[in-house]
Amino acid sequence: MKHSTGETRREDAERTAHLLDLADLAFEYEPANEIAADFEAVVMEGLLTDTAVEIYPPSGHTYPRKD
Repeated sequence: MKHSTGETRREDAERTAHLLDLADLAFEYEPANEIAADFEAVVMEGLLTDTAVEIYPPSGHTYPRKD
């Protein structure tokens, strides 16, 4: 379920295009290692998948903690 942000379709399209352009710049070069490649794959899948979740973060999701 997508939540209304008050954006027009044009504003949304412009924001999306800008985000994708920046992702292209960020991932212009080959990843330095396997971890970087995995990270890039996750980010790109998230950018290119038009799937909304009802709640973010999803129930049960936890963030890694620095010790």
